Parts: sequence; C-alpha cells; structure tokens
Amino acid sequence: MKLEVIGILMMCEVSLAFLGHLGVQTRSWDTTEWQLDASLTPLPDDISPFYKSNAKRRDVQLEFRKLALKATEQALKDGVTQLEIEFPPLLGGDKSKSQFDDFDNVQELNKNRDWCIEWLPTLSKRPIWFVLPDLKEVELAKDDWGGQRYRQAAQFTDIESVTNYYGKESYSKPWGATFASGMNSLFGGNKGDAGLLGDQASLDPLQGTPALHLVCQPGNGGPVEDWVNVKQFHEAAGSVIPTCIVNGALDKVRDGYYPGLVFPKLATTFAWYKAFESVFFLKPISDKGVYGWLFRVYPEPWQVVLQTPKRNGKGELVVDDKVVLSTRLRPSYAECVQALLGSSTTDAVRR
Repeated sequence: MKLEVIGILMMCEVSLAFLGHLGVQTRSWDTTEWQLDASLTPLPDDISPFYKSNAKRRDVQLEFRKLALKATEQALKDGVTQLEIEFPPLLGGDKSKSQFDDFDNVQELNKNRDWCIEWLPTLSKRPIWFVLPDLKEVELAKDDWGGQRYRQAAQFTDIESVTNYYGKESYSKPWGATFASGMNSLFGGNKGDAGLLGDQASLDPLQGTPALHLVCQPGNGGPVEDWVNVKQFHEAAGSVIPTCIVNGALDKVRDGYYPGLVFPKLATTFAWYKAFESVFFLKPISDKGVYGWLFRVYPEPWQVVLQTPKRNGKGELVVDDKVVLSTRLRPSYAECVQALLGSSTTDAVRR
C-alpha cells in the first residue's frame, strides 16, 4: 500500500510558518523525512471494527507481539529505560472485542497478563522480572500458565515485592489495603492468612539485579498507588534498569485525568510518565463521524491513519487505510481528529 502525501500537511506547515512570523508560538512538526518513506510500518491487518468477523479468525495479538518485540529490542539497544506499550488487548480471536463492545476490567487484565506471558520467552533481555499488580494476580498467573517455557522466562512477582526489594518501607499502600489485610488475617484462623490476597508461595524469589522490569497494567482499573510505586522502584533501582509498562493507561496520568490537588502523591509522577518512550502504541480514534488510529512503532514517527469502509467492484466490503499525519512529536487527540476530518472526504489508498 502506497503512502499518500496529504496536502493538508503542507497547508499546516505554511500556516505555522505564517503564524511564526506574527510572533505566535506554534508547535514544531517534523514531517518531511518520513512522508514519502515506504518503510513506515502499516497498520496490522483486520483490526478495524468494520472487519470484525475477520478479526475473529486472526491472531491479532500475535502480530502485536511481533511488532512490539522488534520495537522494544531496538529501544533497549538504544539505551531507552522508560518504555510504554499500549494496544487494544481484546482484539482478535473467537471472542474479539473492540472499544465499542462491552468488557470489564477483569477480562482486560487477564488478556494483558496472558499477552505478556506469551511475549516473555521472545525477549532477549535476561533476567526479567515480570511485575503484576498484586499477589493474587501472580497466583492466578501461575495457576493458568504452568508451562516451563513461560515460567522460566522471568521471575513472577508483584509491585509491592519489587518496591520493597529496592527500599524497605518505601511501598505506598493503596487505600483500603490495611482493612483488606486485617480481614485476611481475621479469617485466616491460626495461620493468619485466609488466602484472600493471594498465596505468598506463588512469588518467585528476587535476587541480584534484573535486566528488565516488565510491568503489566499498573493502575488502570486498580489503585492509583500502582503508578506511584512503579516510579518508586524504578528510581530506587538507580533509574538504569529499563522499565517497560504494558497497557498501563499512562495517558490518564499524563493528561490531567487525575487532578494534582486531589491526588498529590500521584502528581509527583506526572512529569516522569511524560518521559516514557512509546515503543509500540496503537489507539483507536473515533469522533465526528471519522474512524482511525494513532499508531507508532519505535523508532518510526507517529502516524494517524484514517480507515474508510467501501465497496469494491464485486460489492465486497473493504477498508482503505490512509496515513493522514506523520510526525516525530505525538499529536494530541484534537490534532488527530483534525487530521482525520481534513482527509475524510478524499480517496484513501491502501498500502
């Protein structure tokens, strides 16, 4: 599929230059290097909601893992220590779901956990600490994934254990944690542990220094303290051990979803999370009658891709993908929508 050079980008560059002469502060877009480069990674196949039946027949997540692996390995080679991976975890397979379908946090967390576990053996960095949100999730992960190929690929642990490993008493307890711990002890009888919070024996021992922290879905759907603790252990480890966060909804932390006055401890992480490198990022954009994706595979620039359903000569439904914006800087949501709207009336060309 060819990359089509969109005239709106040229118009934007002219407009920005004009505003600059007027002394108006504008955002700098670097689009020239990649606009005509056919090496830009195309969108994975069959991820459009218009192709829902196709997604059910395809292992979409496998393609995501392949793209994420290539990008992550390159970023680690380049010395990046704060990495973000973001994608729709429920797309693909018999029970494929898009953002328009109903799903709950448990389904999402399970899919993210399984995605990470299947990804672990393919990573070249060793040793890896696979960091789940809490002890119960570690127990469930080991119950569901008993194969040695996966269990030997990493140390299975949780955020609390890693945080305390690097600095005793540095763990920020979530609201209600003390109450939950008390109830667990109360119903635990002589043992003092009813197993409500998970089995301590499921935690792998932590020792030495890992080559990578792979953190699965911290904060998103859980306590905000998860985000605080991830920053805490990363910095306590000297900020030199790479931390890769998978589907941690970091945009919520970066973009003002949580007001700093209400969440003062979380506010101390805002700048830190803004410094994360998005090595594999795929997020749907749907607004004002247009549909597309914000997409990036490190070290390539960001892409905004418009998807348009059409009928071909045989009357079959096809979806055209069209890159309407390519830039080194991540565009805002409003800028993504503007780019999609600016090109939605023109013919798309599929690469």
